[in-house]
Amino acid sequence: MDPTERRLPLSAILLDICDDPDPVVTVGEVVHRFGRRAFGALLFFFSAPNWLPLPPGSSTFLALPLVLLAPQVVWGVRGPWLPRFIDNREIKRPKLARGFRKLVPTLRRIETVSRPRLLWMFGPIGDRVIGLTCFLLSLVLLLPIPLGNMAPAAAIAAFGLAMVQRDGVLALIGYAITVLSAGLLVIGGGAAFLALRELLKWLGAS
Repeated sequence: MDPTERRLPLSAILLDICDDPDPVVTVGEVVHRFGRRAFGALLFFFSAPNWLPLPPGSSTFLALPLVLLAPQVVWGVRGPWLPRFIDNREIKRPKLARGFRKLVPTLRRIETVSRPRLLWMFGPIGDRVIGLTCFLLSLVLLLPIPLGNMAPAAAIAAFGLAMVQRDGVLALIGYAITVLSAGLLVIGGGAAFLALRELLKWLGAS
């Protein structure tokens, strides 16, 4: 990769991937294009699409790489590793481009106001805490919870951008959404438990 490409905003890299004439791109090629910022970029890449209209089961497919990537951040791995069946997974570029182009305007607006700050939130300890938080959130994404994936996905996307931009404010936003996600999960789980209990009572009485 050209060294100057590493300094491109993430939005510009996404558009470069969209504009490549090859009709097919592999996940491994996308990882390569992200360069040294791959961990943060991939956290964003696999979480942000959960905010787009997707076929059923897509959130589970998108969560699997996150479950593999987040622990690598915790362990302090230098570069991301994905199993071959994910690394070689082919994606039709026009389909990928449609999703990317929907995300780019919002990403650009964030990039215009984001900058390196609160750098004490990163480093050997801070990055590992982000990785652990993203791992727990990615486990929630695996669950088939109706509309329950949006908050965890938003938190992971915020953490990913925070790592790319080294912006502690984005990391704080990620932590805030994580707390919200936990609250929603507790409320949703409690509601499901009460509904199940009432159903069992009704079945027992009938």
